[in-house]
Amino acid sequence: MTATQVALIAIIAVAVLAALAAFSIASRRTESDWRAEMDGRALRSDRSRVPAAVAARPKPVVEEPPIQVAEVAEPVATQVVEIVAVEEVSPEEAGVTRRQFFNRATLVLFGTFSLTMGGGMLAFIWPTLKSGFGSDIDAGTVDEIRTQVFQADGSITPLFRPDARAYIVPITDEELSGSQFVDKSLAAGGFMALFQRCVHLGCRVPWCNTSQGFECPCHGSKYNYTGEYEAGPAPRNLDRFVVELRDGRFIIKTGQIIESPRAPEKTVAYPQGSSCIAIESAG
Repeated sequence: MTATQVALIAIIAVAVLAALAAFSIASRRTESDWRAEMDGRALRSDRSRVPAAVAARPKPVVEEPPIQVAEVAEPVATQVVEIVAVEEVSPEEAGVTRRQFFNRATLVLFGTFSLTMGGGMLAFIWPTLKSGFGSDIDAGTVDEIRTQVFQADGSITPLFRPDARAYIVPITDEELSGSQFVDKSLAAGGFMALFQRCVHLGCRVPWCNTSQGFECPCHGSKYNYTGEYEAGPAPRNLDRFVVELRDGRFIIKTGQIIESPRAPEKTVAYPQGSSCIAIESAG
């Protein structure tokens, strides 16, 4: 699975989580309940008041003949009536409730996080559409490259393109046919483009003119000028870019980085002179 596919899956997952969060917050919203929005202290104050006792009217005593004993009215039970006056207010007067505030704040924070992460992933997948590393870099015509790479004494000096982070190195048809890079769109017009990064720990690998190869000063990994592994802790060859010719111009596709294992048979001889790492150590 490529980095682009992983990033796309992550973006889809973030979008699904955002949708679920928005649905959960929306489903929790209920209509405004004026009883829940009333101040608790007001309710407690109303309930603490002593209710007024309403006494029932006594029954009239009917006079009986003197020979009869007058009936005594039985005590009448009192009934307590609690009256609570409630005034209903409009949503505009009540304002935003605490639950509504936290729901909206949570939705805003989660939305901001999702947009930030999604934007970062999109920027990683498509760093630039027209120029810069990650896009197609025009390195010039093949004749211009050949003039800068091949020296008068028969040696070579790779052409370094900072915008592509690549070394442009030569490779003949005979060398290409006997290598593991044939039929992989890694060579065009007699040249290849090598990624400047060492495959061991990512240091930039400089060119050593005396040995006619690449030698990493960080941990001593060495490669010949076609980027094939020669020595050191590096696990494989230098990575390289897919290249093509467009109207005679050498195009480096920096968005397509190709890895390759150590070559069992080297296409060019190395070293062709003193090692730069050995020279620096001796100095």
